[in-house]
Amino acid sequence: MNTSIQQRVTTEFVRRFNTLPQLMVRAPGRVNLIGEHTDYNDGFVLPMAIDRAMWIALQPRSDDSVRAYSLDFDQTIEFGLSDFKKGKASWGEYLKGVAWALQQAGYALKGWEGVVAGDVPIAAGLSSSAAWELAAARAFAAVSGFEWNAAIMARTAQHAENEWVGVNCGIMDQMISAAGKAGHALLIDCRSLETQAVPLPPETSIVILDTATRRGLVDSAYNERRAQCEAAARFFGVKALRDVSLEQFKARADQLDEVIRRRARHIITENDRTLHAAEAMRRGDAIGLGRLMKASHFSLNDDFEVSSKELNTMVTCALQEDGCLGARMTGAGFGGCAVALVRSEDAYAFGLAVTASYQTLTGFVPNIYICAATNGAEVVASS
Repeated sequence: MNTSIQQRVTTEFVRRFNTLPQLMVRAPGRVNLIGEHTDYNDGFVLPMAIDRAMWIALQPRSDDSVRAYSLDFDQTIEFGLSDFKKGKASWGEYLKGVAWALQQAGYALKGWEGVVAGDVPIAAGLSSSAAWELAAARAFAAVSGFEWNAAIMARTAQHAENEWVGVNCGIMDQMISAAGKAGHALLIDCRSLETQAVPLPPETSIVILDTATRRGLVDSAYNERRAQCEAAARFFGVKALRDVSLEQFKARADQLDEVIRRRARHIITENDRTLHAAEAMRRGDAIGLGRLMKASHFSLNDDFEVSSKELNTMVTCALQEDGCLGARMTGAGFGGCAVALVRSEDAYAFGLAVTASYQTLTGFVPNIYICAATNGAEVVASS
């Protein structure tokens, strides 16, 4: 757990309010080990919450105002819970969106004031937005006194991002940030929100490989992929592609438009890979998990077409290093991060080698994070 962020928000809180915070909450970012673009197809995903998070030091207010200062942006947002409106796109809209969604769901909210900071890279595919949403939800739950239910809070935060912020995301990011478990990934059924904690293979590390490229304007591509998946589901007469088996797909694949066929093939095979990955992890089979991660990347690049030159280069650099068992792009794609499964004893040397080879090939200086799996959103003891 990163205590330096906790110390920073505590110090700033004391400077601003001349007292220690009464509450401290954190919510993590995430990396998805396998199961990409399956969430909005009611499928299966296998993310883990990482030891990079959004932190809020706060105290209740006696009125219905919310006032938060962001150390990262050097900005303050303030609004009243009885009357607030959408503003220009900013970090503060996520906070307002969560307040709106909680009120829409029937929760009676109380005001608070606090200081916010985080170390989840923005727009890197590590769900900084979900971390912020779940930290805000935890803060409102703590001061307002309502029970924390991870699945309900994840749905509420997703509603905020879909309807208030205007990003048509699936449920995975919010769910893992709400319900992560230390030392484990979480197999999530995106239809039922049933979760199963799956242990990471012994003596392995998860390494995030940030390409230092950002996704940019990919909303249209994301929405296009989503529409293509929905078209395929209509063709098969099902609610979502999660309901189509590999055998059913193969029997009728030649009747589909070529692009729709490739999109559907990725989703259907990715769901299968994700379930097999969870089984491999339960067996402690790191080699099997790595093999499935590699297959996932090739499918995302060839069939779903959401990788990029830099992501492909990063994965190639990773796979050629000793100790790397598997690697793939992670997140929505078109930039951001890859993720690698590496033998723990080789993780540090792996990071140095990949940094050097990737920089030589692309000119970009990557960021490499050796990650631990942490708990989801929680109230923590103030320092």
